[in-house]
Amino acid sequence: MNTVKNTQGQGTAVLQLNGVTKRIGSKTLVNGLSFEVTKGEIVGLLGPNGAGKTTTIRMIVGLISMSEGDVHIGGHSVRTDFERAIKHVGGIIENPEFYPYMTGMDNLKQYARMSEGVTEARIHEVTKLVGLQNALDKRVKAYSLGMRQRLGIAQALLHRPSVLILDEPTNGLDPAGIREMRDYMKSIAQKEGIAILVSSHLLSEMELMCSRVVVIQEGKLVTVRSIGGVQEQDSTLVSLALQVSDTELARRVLKGLQVESLQGIEEAGADRITLSLRHEDTPGIVAALTAGGVGIYRIEEQKATLEDEFLKWTEGNRIA
Repeated sequence: MNTVKNTQGQGTAVLQLNGVTKRIGSKTLVNGLSFEVTKGEIVGLLGPNGAGKTTTIRMIVGLISMSEGDVHIGGHSVRTDFERAIKHVGGIIENPEFYPYMTGMDNLKQYARMSEGVTEARIHEVTKLVGLQNALDKRVKAYSLGMRQRLGIAQALLHRPSVLILDEPTNGLDPAGIREMRDYMKSIAQKEGIAILVSSHLLSEMELMCSRVVVIQEGKLVTVRSIGGVQEQDSTLVSLALQVSDTELARRVLKGLQVESLQGIEEAGADRITLSLRHEDTPGIVAALTAGGVGIYRIEEQKATLEDEFLKWTEGNRIA
């Protein structure tokens, strides 16, 4: 099966799934899944409860075997060259585990011994990256949940991986901790140039954190979509809500215009109208309304949220 190409064209894929399938008995948990993640981008893995997200992540890191297909990490096959492939991966699957009676620094030194070439300078580098440089001398049992999550990410970054895989990294965090985690993910992707694959049930956070989302349902790929970036607007209709002085007059003015893309003119309250049109036609519409004697107090673009899009893609199934 062919790989789903990156819609943003950011470069060579660091992580590639090609037709990955997992069967247990007569049940297919993941069915022919293909997508890729490139250097420096954050991709969200979304799906309703039981969609196969965790199974997919476990196959990527070799915790369970694939029935069909393959995963390539840094150009190496997980099936046939697992040792070299997994060297490119850092990750937290479920919860990070540490020795609670040891300090953060001692825990990281313990993990550093498991990988070649990890220096104390690298330990300080990654802890600064996740904002733990002032807590390394504290015992981990005194860390908050958010601090333990960040320590886990620091540990996963020690050996300079090409791919960081995180399963529910914000699970259990308070709003401040979630925002911190989101900011650290963006910083890591930018400064380290790491490809990040993250699963989460918090759609609003995924929308703020990720450049793309991969949506799966019943083990199958539903869609791969760009989010949060500048969209191509030369051929895309935008939906606008206008607060105006006179909705009836505004409707008459708009219906008298010869603008091919203009459609869906509706009243949406005592002083609001909604419409759809091409992005580049907006200035002409505003000028025409003003010339026609309509006062314009506010213009807002109406965008579907990731939650709206997710429910549409999955026909109403909720994420978990």
